Amino acid sequence: MNFQALPYIILTGVAFGANLVALRFAIGEFEPFALAGLRLAVASLAFLIVYLVDPRHHPWPTNRNLWRHILLVGTVGTAVPQVATVLSLQYQSSGITAILVAAGPALTVLVAHFALADERLSWRKGMGVTAALGGALLLTLRGETGLPDITQTSPMGYGLIFLVLICVTFVTIYTRKYLRAFKPFDLVSMQMFISTLVVMPFVVILTGVNLQGVSGPGYIALAFTSLVGNFTAFLLYYYSIHRFGATTAAMTNYVIPAAALLGGVFILNETVT
Repeated sequence: MNFQALPYIILTGVAFGANLVALRFAIGEFEPFALAGLRLAVASLAFLIVYLVDPRHHPWPTNRNLWRHILLVGTVGTAVPQVATVLSLQYQSSGITAILVAAGPALTVLVAHFALADERLSWRKGMGVTAALGGALLLTLRGETGLPDITQTSPMGYGLIFLVLICVTFVTIYTRKYLRAFKPFDLVSMQMFISTLVVMPFVVILTGVNLQGVSGPGYIALAFTSLVGNFTAFLLYYYSIHRFGATTAAMTNYVIPAAALLGGVFILNETVT
């Protein structure tokens, strides 16, 4: 691994891990599906402000090829994982979710071996893949939830996270292979815009947005998960893909569990067994 990538991996992992903790808190304040749409909308607004305030360094993207790719990546790689992650946190803790997410690099390494000529599978990577997948399988078989008030596990939570892993693996490989010519800022911002346009109509139709009863900490959690999780962490992740490669960027998922477990235990009173 390129050691220059280490600070980016750590920062991105901590940001995503803290984001899971904030999400787990926020689903107690918002309807989960509405929360998924709101955090996309807030992040999109933040990106739009940057385009309006700093058009010199961030001109509005007009490349047709970018928009053609983003329609796919924004839907499969962002909208679906965002909704699935929030919904999964109804069934398990942020820490357990993060540990399951740690299987992500294993899937990315396997797919990258066949899809990317410059990221072949070595014996060391193979050992890491085996360990990561084995750990996720063991956790699934034990039926851990990490929540003191929920002892009976639901396969729905695990299924949603594995759907997230498949989508994230796809978008990581796709970005490295087809979108290296575009700036990470444009890639992330356009994904947020497309995802908001995809998700919010369903939110309005299916659940609506009811903000009655949302506390001050609830709004803070929404702002955090939007601006740190969807804005900052995604920019760092896509920058890592462009500069260091799909496999290296995926190593972020090994940092996420530590941040999420610590935050979940000390902030949300989650359990670790």
